[in-house]
Amino acid sequence: MTTEFTGPVDRDKSPLTDADYDAVRIADALRNSPHVLTAQAQPGHDRVTFTTLGGNGFDLTLQDAEPTTDDLLPSPVATEALAAAILNHPHFVAATPDSPREDTITVQTLDGIRHLLVLDVDPDADAGDCPEPAEDVAYAADRLLTSDPSDSQRATAEFLNYVAATWEKQDLPLRQHAQAVARALTR
Repeated sequence: MTTEFTGPVDRDKSPLTDADYDAVRIADALRNSPHVLTAQAQPGHDRVTFTTLGGNGFDLTLQDAEPTTDDLLPSPVATEALAAAILNHPHFVAATPDSPREDTITVQTLDGIRHLLVLDVDPDADAGDCPEPAEDVAYAADRLLTSDPSDSQRATAEFLNYVAATWEKQDLPLRQHAQAVARALTR
């Protein structure tokens, strides 16, 4: 039996639209959460099934959103994006913006401590006050070398220092990888 290769799939002729993969993307996002054990969905279906670390199973059903007169936002609302970033940290179990257009987020830690975060615009803040990503990468390399480093730690520090020194010449995936390594080393 032979298999005939017909070439790449023509996406314009595919019966599945891009929105048909939203459930799969949601399942992928849930699998990356430290609070979810498993998550699954099928392209073209409107249901995401997931299990929490506590062993509880849930279904999310994608439904059409209510009509609105508001314009769709060109980018995420700041509080929603911040809440999502906080919730990706394993120490937090809840991060809820009070409303998509408000300026507060309620967070809860694994220890049960709740905080109300208030977003405030600081016109005096200067982007120069924050270290550049390359500086963070170089700092992580320096921390590796402060005590008696092993050969693998020296190699990692050399990689991080090289990427930091040639930051503008590196492609985005390598920069992101170096930042992820640096974050893991400085936690």
